[in-house]
Amino acid sequence: MTRILCLALLLFAPLVGAEAPRAPATPPHQGGVASANAYATDAGLEILAKGGNAFDAAVAVSATLGLVEPESSGLGGGGFLLLHVAKDGRDVFVDARERAPLASARDMFLDAAGNADRKKSTEGALAAGIPGTPAALEHLAVRYGKLPLSESLAPAIRLAREGWKFGPKNAAMLGFRRDAIAATPAAAALFLRDGQVPAQGTLMRNEDYARTLERIAREGADGFYRGDYARRLVAGVRKAGGIWTESDLAEYRVVERAPLRFKHRGFEIVTAPPPSSGGVALATILNVLEPYGYEKMDKVPRTHLVVEAMRRAYRDRAVYLGDPDFAQVPVPLLTSRDYAAGLRAGISAERATPSDMLPGVTAAASRPDTTHFSIIDAEGNLAAVTQTVNLPYGNSLVVPGTGFLLNNEMDDFSVKPGVPNAFGLVGDDANAIAPGKRPLSSMTPTFLIGKDRVAVLGTPGGSRIVTMVLLGLFELMDGGGAQAAADAPRFHHQYLPDQLSAEPEAFTAEEAAQLKARGHDVQIGDRSWGNMQVVMWHRDTGKVEAGTDPRWKGVGKGSSSDAASIYR
Repeated sequence: MTRILCLALLLFAPLVGAEAPRAPATPPHQGGVASANAYATDAGLEILAKGGNAFDAAVAVSATLGLVEPESSGLGGGGFLLLHVAKDGRDVFVDARERAPLASARDMFLDAAGNADRKKSTEGALAAGIPGTPAALEHLAVRYGKLPLSESLAPAIRLAREGWKFGPKNAAMLGFRRDAIAATPAAAALFLRDGQVPAQGTLMRNEDYARTLERIAREGADGFYRGDYARRLVAGVRKAGGIWTESDLAEYRVVERAPLRFKHRGFEIVTAPPPSSGGVALATILNVLEPYGYEKMDKVPRTHLVVEAMRRAYRDRAVYLGDPDFAQVPVPLLTSRDYAAGLRAGISAERATPSDMLPGVTAAASRPDTTHFSIIDAEGNLAAVTQTVNLPYGNSLVVPGTGFLLNNEMDDFSVKPGVPNAFGLVGDDANAIAPGKRPLSSMTPTFLIGKDRVAVLGTPGGSRIVTMVLLGLFELMDGGGAQAAADAPRFHHQYLPDQLSAEPEAFTAEEAAQLKARGHDVQIGDRSWGNMQVVMWHRDTGKVEAGTDPRWKGVGKGSSSDAASIYR
């Protein structure tokens, strides 16, 4: 089957390539920033007010989130950055995903019996990939920003020294990992108080984090990836049982890739290519749905068809997607309308298709442990940035003197074909572990470009990221605003397990019953998920609006006010 797919690449015209011309627009009247933490949003607004552009603001927001939201991202992790550079009308995708250490092996997380050892791939030093966030900060500032790194990093440095208040999301996520954090003295010293989760409102400081940012401000990425600091990181990781080397750090580079772009319902969607699975899945789902006129359907038949499209897109994710520098990923085929027509032919309008009837991987709860922010500036530059350390508080390891947690992104590889990762996602050889390879990700920073408005959006949420972005796009294409997209109720299907999961308020009892009657295993959860951040520019008026997810009340912040007036 894979051979047939590879040959088919020659027959299908790709949906990626040159950008469609865009009509003249009224420039944004102001900047807009939406992030998962008010401290980070304020840092971005401060940099915009000082004359920085969206990319300078992104440096400030990213560095601040790494401090105040350590459960979700930081210097020890990585991410994807989708940028629109207004001066030349160019979109670019910056891949700052973590890489597997050069000493990695395909079966490094299997026990003597050949079974996956999940603890090894999620906890401790062996679980950590080589971080990409420090390189991304320098890349943003040098290639696209207007201000020096020292200025864009200043808000985070100041906050690390003056202190920030421990919040409800910090506490909730730390509750899941308290024991693992307590087992690492350097991590415990940063995040626990007398061995316990700090009380909400506790003033937290991080002098080591400030010093690390100051080093990056002075020396750029080399201050992190080379020299004394790199030797300290490697020594700390190896002492804890990891396999990093100085060569791993010195050889790390961000990669600029062409974004994936396609049309749907009169909108242009610009989104993440592999090693993100998100853009391909979005294109597949929307191509499958397009001929149905689903936007005019009642909720239950519309949901049924959306779920059937999700099921098939996630099946393809499991089989075909991985790091394009290591595997031949059939993007043109998977994003073609002809391929979608073939998938559509197997969909019944009345009955769910059991996942075990789809050919693919033989196999058998998501937390907001990633973060996303969206930015628009007055020049029309756009930044959609999703960054992560994978599970809450990463692998729980802090190298003494550094001030940040390391990631456990090695779990995002397919440890063994058909064995689910921590988010229940299965994979095959395309996403197998290999030295220097980047693991497949669900992170899906996205632009929605219409005749009269442009939206920037994304969210954390593990395997549910893609479907949350999809539902946000539906809300925006249906005419909703930035806040409405962040508010929209969520449901999800990922092929395996064969379940339609939903937030508590997503379906009425009658709607759930009708979906069950169609053969769906409907699982209504007792909590919500995700943390979507959206900014929107009305091209006809220049108005900018921001929406932040209400699911973590009082934590995130979206602002489109005149930043300059705040900081004068």
